[in-house]
Amino acid sequence: MTPPAASSARPVSETAADHSARAALLRAANINPRTGLATDYLNHFNEAVMVLEMIPDMPECAEDFLTWKPLSYAEHFMASNFKARDLAIEAYNTADTHIRTDFDNITSAITSILSAVSDAMRKVQLDTTRARLAQQAAGWVKPLVMRAGGVINGDGAADVDYIMAH
Repeated sequence: MTPPAASSARPVSETAADHSARAALLRAANINPRTGLATDYLNHFNEAVMVLEMIPDMPECAEDFLTWKPLSYAEHFMASNFKARDLAIEAYNTADTHIRTDFDNITSAITSILSAVSDAMRKVQLDTTRARLAQQAAGWVKPLVMRAGGVINGDGAADVDYIMAH
């Protein structure tokens, strides 16, 4: 057996250094180096929840909620002023498949809820009905946003029953 040519072998220390440098770059950009995800994406959902929570006391806020549009992870960052948006998108695209799938399933559920509530609010005119829809939606979405935050922060084994009960 012949040893690999020196030019094609990559020293372990260089790989570790590359990994360390990338992790530092991701951390500096507020991207979790372990998951490749950034909490900034959750702002997209938190803004909708904030408006939903205002609707019962300020029914005119329903119109603000109706302007919310679903955005994918990449779409959110492309539309944002996030300094490292290209890095955030690249890190998401290269994130562990299981982590990204878990995250995408949660954010897809959030998007489905918010879109369905938006559709329902467009069909009703009574402020009391809109307020009820808003309260229910906020109650469903907030624990999911917390769960998505857990995935971003590497807490994939979060106690979902505890979150859903509170």
